[in-house]
Amino acid sequence: MAIVSSKSQDDKDILISVTDRFDFSQYKVFRDSYCDCTNSGTLFRLNLSKANYMDSSALGMLLLLKEHADQIKGKIVIEKPNDAINKVLEIAQFQHLIDIVR
Repeated sequence: MAIVSSKSQDDKDILISVTDRFDFSQYKVFRDSYCDCTNSGTLFRLNLSKANYMDSSALGMLLLLKEHADQIKGKIVIEKPNDAINKVLEIAQFQHLIDIVR
């Protein structure tokens, strides 16, 4: 499976790990990984260390996650994107919207 998520015991930290391709084919699984979380202040960590491809639809999905996080006063951190994915994020200026930890 290309997207796997896990929650901390208090549901305040959600880790979403993406492997292989991050594109529209992953939309439902990606959305399902966070949409039921409504705890104020939740940290959404998106680990991209094993992702090897990201397209513009994935950027749109990240914006939907950001919108959700903003609604519940949460935060998103993108962790360990490879050089190619980091380049996509930089071109789209996502470093101004979401914290990116290399």
